[in-house]
Amino acid sequence: MNITRLRFCAEKFGLQNGRYRAVAVISLLALLIAGCSPLASAPKQTTSSASTSQSPSVSATPSEASIELTSCPKEKAAETQGNTSYICTKDRAGLLVWMEAADSKKLTDERTAAALLAAKKAAEQKAAAEKLAAQKAAAQKAAAERAAAEKAAAEQAAAEKRAAEEAAAQAAAEAAAQQQAAQSNCDPNYAGDCVPIASDVDCASGSGNGPAYVQGPVTVVGSDIYRLDGDHDGIGCE
Repeated sequence: MNITRLRFCAEKFGLQNGRYRAVAVISLLALLIAGCSPLASAPKQTTSSASTSQSPSVSATPSEASIELTSCPKEKAAETQGNTSYICTKDRAGLLVWMEAADSKKLTDERTAAALLAAKKAAEQKAAAEKLAAQKAAAQKAAAERAAAEKAAAEQAAAEKRAAEEAAAQAAAEAAAQQQAAQSNCDPNYAGDCVPIASDVDCASGSGNGPAYVQGPVTVVGSDIYRLDGDHDGIGCE
């Protein structure tokens, strides 16, 4: 410590007064040891104050960046930043990003409503398709039944026709057989009504006594053995 500084310290604390020289010597020694601390302390306080006033600008911490709309790892994962809650949500482009809980819920609700609407529409379309298929199957079944009934009716009509034809043919055959049988008992000298072969045949409308009769008229094609053609014009029993 130089002489000027010692003198300044002595003057500052009144150590030049003769009445206090004994005390002054002791005090001066103390001041020398302390380095005149009262004087030295002032600049230190000023420096500290200046340092304190500048510290906020030096030690300021930047605010944390928001995670909103940044990518996230897993759907429905949760994260809190400050007082805001974020949910990992698939955005409209299909990417997983952090969204505020309210925005995430709104988007999720919209998707749920859209899914329900799509499911309802699909169910309605399925029901309509099933109804249409059932109607088509019923129409096909009805057409098949109608075709089967028509076929059965046609087969029955054909069978009845065949039966009628067979019956008619049988009746014709029987008639022909009867006619042939009758003709076999008719005299071949006459045509038209059958003139039976007998010992004598008279016209049924005449006065002959038979024993056989013919209604007539008959055509004489051979010999008039029964004298049925009385006027000899070729027709008997007129």
